[in-house]
Amino acid sequence: MSNRKTETAVNDGRRQFLQLTGLGIGAVALAAVTSKTARAEDLPHLSPDDATAKALGYVEDTTKADAAKFPNHKPSQECLNCNFYQGAAGSAFGPCTLFPGKAVHSKGWCSAYVAKPA
Repeated sequence: MSNRKTETAVNDGRRQFLQLTGLGIGAVALAAVTSKTARAEDLPHLSPDDATAKALGYVEDTTKADAAKFPNHKPSQECLNCNFYQGAAGSAFGPCTLFPGKAVHSKGWCSAYVAKPA
């Protein structure tokens, strides 16, 4: 009989250990995800003078894109409706996958523009 009590105690101890370990791993994973998720308002705004921005012809106002240099540009193309833009609809600035760690203007444009799928 004492053998059964010992087995039960060991199983309960294992079960509790596994539960606490699972909760700990979950908490660490959640903390890692939330700490790495930058909010758009926390990101510095991309400067048109940035080397990558210059290379891609980035402007904060799509109507000011260089028509001679980018003849395929259309005024309706703006970061807000680009596939690379990650900002929320209605926000003035948002993250862009082409410019990690920076926020682009939702009314901006660059030569890497790709329309969001319909």
